[in-house]
Amino acid sequence: QVQFAESGGGLVQPGGSLRLSCAASGIISRGYLVGWYRQAPEKQRELVATITSGGSPNYADSVKDRFTISRDNANNAVFLQMNSLKPEDTAVYLCNYMIGGRPAGSWGQGTRVTVSS
Repeated sequence: QVQFAESGGGLVQPGGSLRLSCAASGIISRGYLVGWYRQAPEKQRELVATITSGGSPNYADSVKDRFTISRDNANNAVFLQMNSLKPEDTAVYLCNYMIGGRPAGSWGQGTRVTVSS
């Protein structure tokens, strides 16, 4: 099973920034589509951004123009730069690779992002 390890979360004030990292042994360098998801309390898991093996991104409308996804295939890592954070961005953020538009691996622990003054 592929193991994902997310990091970089924390407490930040509204308008602040965070950079999340996702590491997955082997899977990212194989060129799969990778997505960042988030899970807020009492809400369904939401796909916020995806990136192809060639680096083409796609974003949910709720984060467009604020978040930037990138990947380093050689080092099996995917990143999510989050700017202009809002309280509604508060969630646990997770990454996964995708097949057929659906998450295909086991979920990691995620990294918690809290946006609050």
